Amino acid sequence: MARKGGFGGGMPGNMNNLIKQAQRMQRQMEEQQKAMAEKEFSATAGGGAVEVTVSGTKTVTAVKLDPEAVDPDDVEMLQDMIVAAVNEALKKVDEEQASQMSSLTGGMGGMGGMGGFGGMGF
Repeated sequence: MARKGGFGGGMPGNMNNLIKQAQRMQRQMEEQQKAMAEKEFSATAGGGAVEVTVSGTKTVTAVKLDPEAVDPDDVEMLQDMIVAAVNEALKKVDEEQASQMSSLTGGMGGMGGMGGFGGMGF
């Protein structure tokens, strides 16, 4: 004979707690994304000859060049320094985002293995 009802025991309460926790986490992620957009990350290359600043949304906002770094006979060196500085600044953004994500998910306990929450694309 089939049982009436769906889940037995306390499952609906646990599911509600999981949903509330996921919603709280989503709000925190949105707040952190807004805060990241306002942050700036700078990196230098060539001993400070090139400085690049990027926003938390990975948009280059400034490039500063030491006039001595501008050598018309060695443009490739300047290009390499700019690329190195940009990559380092973007790495700083990634590290900050990873740190923030870690602080968010640290309190999730057993939810790390929940398939539907992996990318947090609610």
